[in-house]
Amino acid sequence: MPDWLHRYAIFLAVCTLFLVVAGASVTSTESGLSVPDWPLSYGQVMPEMKGGIFYEHGHRMVATTVGFLTIIMAIWLWRADPRPWMKRLGFAALGAVIFQGILGGLTVIYLLPRPVSISHACLAELFFSTTCAIALFTSPHWKCGPLPVAAAGFPAKPGTVVWLPAVVLLQVALGAAFRHKWLDLTFHVAGAFIVTGVVMYSAIVFLMNYREHAPLRTTATALLVITFAQVFLGVAAYMSRVATADAPQPMPVMVIFTVAHVALGALTMATSVLMAIQVHRHVRLAHVEAPMTGVRYAQ
Repeated sequence: MPDWLHRYAIFLAVCTLFLVVAGASVTSTESGLSVPDWPLSYGQVMPEMKGGIFYEHGHRMVATTVGFLTIIMAIWLWRADPRPWMKRLGFAALGAVIFQGILGGLTVIYLLPRPVSISHACLAELFFSTTCAIALFTSPHWKCGPLPVAAAGFPAKPGTVVWLPAVVLLQVALGAAFRHKWLDLTFHVAGAFIVTGVVMYSAIVFLMNYREHAPLRTTATALLVITFAQVFLGVAAYMSRVATADAPQPMPVMVIFTVAHVALGALTMATSVLMAIQVHRHVRLAHVEAPMTGVRYAQ
């Protein structure tokens, strides 16, 4: 029988990634404040979708849709999932998307205040990471239980791997600060070198030590591939920005590369969170003999 809750969780995560794309399109096309009021748009539920209104109001429409989908998810988890912590996570996700909507409204009402806009961007990626985590927690593989494996030391150590998503989130904040003209690009570029090095080192450690462990190997591989692609998109976004600097309005090539860079940044953030979750679930510090097999597992 199909696990419809898990499929719905994946659908919600995909819709949330599209919401990140829609939000990045607003900033990249400089369409912020194309609609001067909130929650309505020019006093209407559906204004004429032209120019910057298409991106600004379109972003609101996608956000509203994701909000309703999150309500369904929270209720579904509350009714169908027997794990109390999953019920709480569903309502936490709902609270996050509501707060995200409020932050979006404040950016309009107070004319794009930079701290609020940056917080709005960071919370978007945290919410996306939460939807990805819910999809993982509702998957058949998760329900089969952990596959214990011995810790290989830092960074593959339970309780310490949380620094990985923390570093990625800091880089997300630096990127948002640059996009909202609060910090120079130098900070974001310097952060990119640090985060890329950290991710590469972590992923290689996981791939070297856990190549036979499917959940850890798969997540580490995904993190490495996504980060490499993110670096190339970052370079492409910068070069297209420089090449079109004299254009009277944002050019499509710059918008496409920049939006893709933001979207892949969200995927990097979510994958780093999933990596931390997988380590916490599977990696153990003390060793015991696995019953009936003689294989050493961690416990």
